[in-house]
Amino acid sequence: MQDFLLELGVSEQLFNYIIMPALIFCARVGDVSINTLRIMFMMNGKRNVAPILGFFEALIWLLAIGQIFQNINNPLSYIAYAAGFGTGTYVGMYFEEKLALGRVLVRVITPKPQQELLDFMKEKDYRFTNVGAEGRYGKVNLLFTVMKRENLQEFISKVKEFDERAFYTIESVKRVSEDDLNVMEDRPRFKSKLFSKART
Repeated sequence: MQDFLLELGVSEQLFNYIIMPALIFCARVGDVSINTLRIMFMMNGKRNVAPILGFFEALIWLLAIGQIFQNINNPLSYIAYAAGFGTGTYVGMYFEEKLALGRVLVRVITPKPQQELLDFMKEKDYRFTNVGAEGRYGKVNLLFTVMKRENLQEFISKVKEFDERAFYTIESVKRVSEDDLNVMEDRPRFKSKLFSKART
C-alpha cells in the first residue's frame, strides 16, 4: 500500500505519521467492536454468528498488528493502536445496547403490595412469579420475571413509578425452557423497527 500511495504523490512523512496511524486506528476500532459483539452473541447462544465474527476479528487484528511491526519505530502507531482499542470498546458497547439481544432475569423486592405492577405485567403479557418473603425490616414482596432486553427500560421505568425505592437486580439469561421464549429466535431491535416502518 505504501508504494502505491507514494506513486500517487503521497509523501512518505504523510503516510507514516497520518495515513498509517489512521488505518491502524480504524482497524483496531473494527476488531475490538467485533470482539464485543462476538462475546455478546456467544452469551446469547448464537452459534452461527459468533464464529463468523471471530474470523473477521482475527483477520483485522492480524492486519493491524502487521502494520505495527512494519512501523515499529513510529510512536504514533502505538498511540493509534491504543486509541483504537478504547474507541472500539465504546463502539462495541453502543452497538450491543442497540441490538438488545437476549433475555434478562429481573428481581424486584418491595414492601408495597404489587398489584398495580402485576396488572401492568399482565397487560404486557409478561410471565412472572410473585411470592411473599421476609426482609431485614419485615415482610416484602419478591417478583421474578424474564423478558426481552428491549423491554427492560420500559419495565424498570414502571417499577420506579410504582415504588422509586424498590430494590431490583438484573441478570443476563442464556436460555429459557419454553420454546416461544427461546433466545435463539430473538432478532436485533433496530432491524425489527426498520421492517415495521417499511410496512407502514
